[in-house]
Amino acid sequence: MSQYVDSSLKLFALNSNIKLAEEIAQVIGVQLGKCSVSRFSDGEIQINIEESIRGGDVFVIQSTSDPVNEHLMELLIMIDALKRASAKTINIVMPYYGYARQDRKARSREPITAKLVANLLETAGASRVITLDLHAPQIQGFFDIPIDHLMGVPILADYFKNKNLQDIVIVSPDHGGVTRTRRLADRLKAPIAIIDKRRPKPNVAEVMNIVGQVEGKTAILIDDIIDTAGTITLAANALVENGAAEVYACCTHPVLSGPAIERIQNSKIKELVITNSIALPEEKKIDKIVELSVAPLIAEAIIRVYEKQSISALFD
Repeated sequence: MSQYVDSSLKLFALNSNIKLAEEIAQVIGVQLGKCSVSRFSDGEIQINIEESIRGGDVFVIQSTSDPVNEHLMELLIMIDALKRASAKTINIVMPYYGYARQDRKARSREPITAKLVANLLETAGASRVITLDLHAPQIQGFFDIPIDHLMGVPILADYFKNKNLQDIVIVSPDHGGVTRTRRLADRLKAPIAIIDKRRPKPNVAEVMNIVGQVEGKTAILIDDIIDTAGTITLAANALVENGAAEVYACCTHPVLSGPAIERIQNSKIKELVITNSIALPEEKKIDKIVELSVAPLIAEAIIRVYEKQSISALFD
């Protein structure tokens, strides 16, 4: 696809996931743009774009993952720099949208931070956002600019299809994930089950009971984000206690913070399948974890946006 080499398509990577950005650039057939991100001694971020982007269609790849605020601020400053350097369009490729879990007022005096982030991106000068598996699909409505919401389920489904597992059931770890669970179940032509859980406080999950038939079956748990892994490991243990033969788990966004890796290592999960929407440091890459790449999907979305083609086929 080297036809893009001398074109106005410009691809830049900030610090959150350079390896994924390099993969995307390779699939498209372009070089990553030259820019440097440095820090003043007090921690302020300085960005220098080291090539002309005047009149170009610029795509910036940055997941707002840990450290979330650093990566978000890098992105906002980059957008401002691109706008002042006369980029024609500024397209934000955000495989993981940080703050997405703060998407509504669940209690009094609570912020809706996912909306604030949308406002910040727009105010800075973003023209479009391309993202993957938003925690809540309604976040698309927080933007007044175009947003392309890609799905990770087809990538996960292809992996499990190739494993040829027998007698499977797709399991949602909570009621909120049923739609996602059904998407995977439809692709694998399998029934679903739901874990009914009660969460006494944030990041603490308490499993109650299982709705659906899991006895003797190969269970595949699916979630969009695995953070501290409390929910998913308790769910896996509950499935085994209820007679599941073996348990796999999968997610699009491996936040995997705090005790997550230790919990997964010590759990009943046979294999955890993730994508590289968030860069996983080497110390977290345990044998149980299988990483799939979202680079071909995102590269295809970028090409279609650049060529003004429909990308609705990629939503499936």
